[in-house]
Amino acid sequence: MDIWEKLFDEAKKVHNSREISPFIDAGGVSAAILTKKGNIYVGVCIDTDSSLGMCAERNAIANMITNGESQIDKVLAIMPNGQVGPPCCVCREYMMQLDKDSKDIEFLLDYETRKTVRLIELVPEWWGYYKFKTI
Repeated sequence: MDIWEKLFDEAKKVHNSREISPFIDAGGVSAAILTKKGNIYVGVCIDTDSSLGMCAERNAIANMITNGESQIDKVLAIMPNGQVGPPCCVCREYMMQLDKDSKDIEFLLDYETRKTVRLIELVPEWWGYYKFKTI
């Protein structure tokens, strides 16, 4: 089993689209992240009528941060159709701000071919590099 299969299996375990209340749906997208320390954290999307929800990737990141980590190596997200896909722009920005090396986070774009992309390719001219250079 390769790491992408492991991440897919972990994300699949929590992938369960459901209604939480008349205002909130959850689980239509699930994500698994692999940290630089080798731990896996998962999350699901939480969609609200007031747009105060959270993407699956950011939910997994919150889980990671809650457990004392902040450096991501790989991310896999399962979309509502069961296929993997890239993070939204909000998640891309969120991840870029985590660490000076976040540009190297790898995302799986195609499960069958194992096609990947690094975050820097999705956010090529990121505005925040100057802050990391001053640290």
